[in-house]
Amino acid sequence: MSLAPHWVALAGAAPALAAMWYFDRLDRARPEPAGLRRKVAIFGALSVIPVLLIAVVVGEVVGDAAPVEGTQAAAWYAAFVGAAIPEELCKIGVVYWLVWRRPEFDERMDGIVYAPRAGLGFALVENVLYLLGQVDLTGLIVTWILRALLAVPGHALWTAMMGYLAARRRFDGRGPGIVGGFLLAVFLHGIYDVALFLHAPLTAEGQPALANALLVVPVATIILSWVIVKRMARTALVLDDADAVRARRAARP
Repeated sequence: MSLAPHWVALAGAAPALAAMWYFDRLDRARPEPAGLRRKVAIFGALSVIPVLLIAVVVGEVVGDAAPVEGTQAAAWYAAFVGAAIPEELCKIGVVYWLVWRRPEFDERMDGIVYAPRAGLGFALVENVLYLLGQVDLTGLIVTWILRALLAVPGHALWTAMMGYLAARRRFDGRGPGIVGGFLLAVFLHGIYDVALFLHAPLTAEGQPALANALLVVPVATIILSWVIVKRMARTALVLDDADAVRARRAARP
């Protein structure tokens, strides 16, 4: 690869940083403290470590019972057990640990500000590692484009769903809450990954047409996730604005 590692790392960080700016803009009327937002992003990046540790522990526990590498069963296992479940758990864990009990978390929209920050911190590190693993410039460019459009936004959107649903249960007593949000995020994340992971085994089994057709699934998953989070953000802003109006009226002499 002709690019120096520090340039590759900067390129890998750019999509996540741009997405952080976007989610911050959604909450520009009553923005969250910049220092706390940065802290969540940093610990989101560090959540890569417990994800890796969980993978090691699960691998030791499962042992020879794990599906054989290169099979369809292994693709499903890697997508859900190896990626979706531990990654979504650790990302939302950062939000719960750092901000859930803090007074700054006082609006529904805060779930769609802090949670994507944790997801994007994780995505930033993951993206840089993927890019550093490319051996030529073409692979680097293709990987950067695909991950900037799909994987990085996915991490933000799935975590945003968990943050929003947790906040709705907290402030309104409605919705499936953090558990329901976690299940939804794991489902979408897992479906995204399994469609990619199945490509190799399906091709090896003589089903390249099906393998290629499944590549539509990640794109559709990100579009669906985007639509869901946009609706969540719209609802959160309407409800938070109404609360702010009521609070100002109550404060008048």
